[in-house]
Amino acid sequence: MQRRPVAGRCFRSQLTRIQALHHPSTLIDLGHGLRFTESPRWRGDRLWFIDIHDNAIKSVSLAGDLRTELTLPFKPNGLGFLPDGSAVFSDALSLKMKRWDGSELHDFADLSGTSVFCLSDAITDAQGRTWVGDIGYNFWNPDAAPAETCVISRIDQDGTVTKVAGNLRFPNGLVITPDGKTLVVAETNGFCLTAYDIAADGSLSNCRVWAELPEGVQPDGICLDPSGAIWVSNPGETGPKVLLVREGGEVTASVELDVHAYAVAVGGPELRHLFICTSGSHDPAEIATNPTARILVSEVA
Repeated sequence: MQRRPVAGRCFRSQLTRIQALHHPSTLIDLGHGLRFTESPRWRGDRLWFIDIHDNAIKSVSLAGDLRTELTLPFKPNGLGFLPDGSAVFSDALSLKMKRWDGSELHDFADLSGTSVFCLSDAITDAQGRTWVGDIGYNFWNPDAAPAETCVISRIDQDGTVTKVAGNLRFPNGLVITPDGKTLVVAETNGFCLTAYDIAADGSLSNCRVWAELPEGVQPDGICLDPSGAIWVSNPGETGPKVLLVREGGEVTASVELDVHAYAVAVGGPELRHLFICTSGSHDPAEIATNPTARILVSEVA
């Protein structure tokens, strides 16, 4: 989810051969009880996602059949799935990760030794390792002093937590390439996508800019396109709300919306559907009184 901007580098990517996609249709909206949706993940024949301000994990089919999979007593964030099918996600403000096996909720990991204030997005790789970002400041309390830098932590299947990267400016969306060798992170307040090489032991190295983004784009949730490019959601005030970016920064497709986009996922039976989590605001007080969350869907090449 997007947070207050801070001073940081701002780049302009190559803006060539951009294809504007057809306006997405609404899959589900606040009439279905949505509050603020994040971390969409296509799994089986349904889109799973977190509804942060409804304290729940939900799923929806392409036909719009919505289910609440799990109701929680805390604000969740960062959804992933272990090889055994268990869902992992954070109790974001308590800096803890939980595991749900489909029937019971278990403590999974404590990140209070590596992170501060609130956990951000997460992703789980094919080996069952979960990677989690740290927002770096408490967006429920804007007066709290932010951390100077943010980190990425790795959680192994036994719950062991290791800090694997630092000096990030609000690490948000995360993707891992299909070969499992590269982690790409959206730096919301760095206005870029940053990549790391993943070693066999899960350590990270070779930090580099994967893509510089157009001026005004604050990347939030991201997902891989089957072509190897990355879909980026932009909750910033300017620029396309969703864009498809190749390594090096070339933008090849975009989606213009009249609302903020906070997360994206590619799914559907042939991986030809782009799902977009939107909201008019990320402010918790405004969401509590006037939620505007929707999940949109568009077919892509």
